[in-house]
Amino acid sequence: MDASYLFRVSNHHTPGCGDPPYIDGDTKGKYYGYFQNQHGEQALFIYDYNTQEGTVWLGDNGWDEAVEVLDGRATGLVMDTSEALWLQACWRAATGS
Repeated sequence: MDASYLFRVSNHHTPGCGDPPYIDGDTKGKYYGYFQNQHGEQALFIYDYNTQEGTVWLGDNGWDEAVEVLDGRATGLVMDTSEALWLQACWRAATGS
């Protein structure tokens, strides 16, 4: 592994889940969060400080479907307890509320 990486992970979902988003974690003005549960299901959260908008992608929901996050909850998406707690923690870390 290249020593210049802080963190790198591959997609663990099947091709039927679509292509995972490419996220450049060096883009300024954003908060980034990564989650993987005990079954290997992955999720990504991004909060944009400029627009004050949060977005989450979950591989088991289909990587192609970004979901809006409001007040730490994914709009219209059912999440298990560990996913929901992670998302709320990311929201609080990003927004301070």
